[in-house]
Amino acid sequence: MKRLAIKWDQVVVDPDGRVGGHDAGATLVRRLLRLGAHSGLAPALVGPGTRRCDGFDQVPLEFVEAESTVVVNLDVLDSMAVWRTLRQCAEHPAVMNFQWGPTARYDDRVPQLTEALSFALFPTFANSERTASEVREVIDRWTAPAVAAEAHVAWVNLGFRVDHVQARNEPEVPVVLYPAIYLSGRKQPKLFLDVVEHVHKQVPIRVEMRLHESHLVSELAMGVSAKDWVWVGPLTATRGSYWEALSSTTAFLATATQESYGLAYVEALAAGVIGILPDAGWARALVPDGYPFFWHSREEAESLLLRAVREPAACRSELDTLVGGQFTAWIADKHDDHSFEEVLTRQIADWFG
Repeated sequence: MKRLAIKWDQVVVDPDGRVGGHDAGATLVRRLLRLGAHSGLAPALVGPGTRRCDGFDQVPLEFVEAESTVVVNLDVLDSMAVWRTLRQCAEHPAVMNFQWGPTARYDDRVPQLTEALSFALFPTFANSERTASEVREVIDRWTAPAVAAEAHVAWVNLGFRVDHVQARNEPEVPVVLYPAIYLSGRKQPKLFLDVVEHVHKQVPIRVEMRLHESHLVSELAMGVSAKDWVWVGPLTATRGSYWEALSSTTAFLATATQESYGLAYVEALAAGVIGILPDAGWARALVPDGYPFFWHSREEAESLLLRAVREPAACRSELDTLVGGQFTAWIADKHDDHSFEEVLTRQIADWFG
């Protein structure tokens, strides 16, 4: 194969020819485009028109050179439509799924079965072991045994660029981060706000919530922003400013019921932010055995967060002792994105030659 083409219908390319946005999807698209460039597979982005961009080409799906291109599809439900389009120009189109979030819980049988068939018919690469396990469960549940037996599923943790981490800059007033960019039900923002409200009554803290623009104008966001100790604003403009903000954050409280991986949490932990995590499988996959800051109830979350903002140095020392070195270095080693590039490149070559 000579080219890697990335497809995600929600991607936005700015006037300078760069992929815009700092949400998980946009970040992943940029990483996949860089992967194509580093691997010598001239990267392309499937889009509405032909355009030369900053380091990649944008091409409509109909113009993709199907004989020599692997299409990495982040829009899993339409992989069969992608295959049919490419099939007009190639006998064996190379299409693969990239499952970068939890498998959907559809109420309608049509998308439910479409997702399962997509996973079964096209090689599927997942962003974590947990997500790969969910993909396999969907395949086994909704497809025939003979079809499921032929399915190809692989995974690697997304990881992050370790060299982005900045030196700590401890704030005078402890800063607690809402570690998500959406206020959706799965993230349980009201539980987060309830806990930090109780903590604020006991210790002066500042809460920061950096939200996707679609959630900034929500009733909840506007109501919370009225509190003088809560800052609600847009996502940071650059990756540099993002890591600078993390370097002066004391703790975060995770309240999500489910995550496919948890990149935002991993990056915060690597920056020295003390993570208060729910005792859930997705969270345990991020940290070493014996991690001391798991909560099982609202009261326990409050107690742990109180300790983190009152005694951050002691909490970090406890984490260092747990791993027999620097906890931040342990996180960086486990979640370095070099593994992502190496494993995905190798897997694409294995699947498509």
